[in-house]
Amino acid sequence: MPKVAYQRRQERGERKPLRVKIKKDDLVRVIAGRDKGKTGKVLEVDRLSRKVTVEGVMVVKRHTRPNPSKQIKGGIAEKPMPIDVSNVMVLTAGGVPTRIGYKAETVGGKVRRTRVARKNGETLENK
Repeated sequence: MPKVAYQRRQERGERKPLRVKIKKDDLVRVIAGRDKGKTGKVLEVDRLSRKVTVEGVMVVKRHTRPNPSKQIKGGIAEKPMPIDVSNVMVLTAGGVPTRIGYKAETVGGKVRRTRVARKNGETLENK
């Protein structure tokens, strides 16, 4: 993010982007809210508003008006809404919800940070 845009955002009193440990395509479980206990894949991560959109979670119905010029059919559409990052936990390969830690590994002379599960130490790689 450019420094000027960041300064302007601070002057207006807006939040700065949070470093979110959850990534797109992660499998997560909802731990709080009306959809508590549901699992799904992360579709989108918004660092500025600190929210994630999870497939099949927090689904709301929206009424849309038909617009022939934009090829939009009218009717009732269901769409997942974003939920706060603090209300989800990443699942390991075994389906265990866990917090995320980092482990530094040297691969070919370069230091790489890999995400690891805090519960059992297994690596959380994206498939």
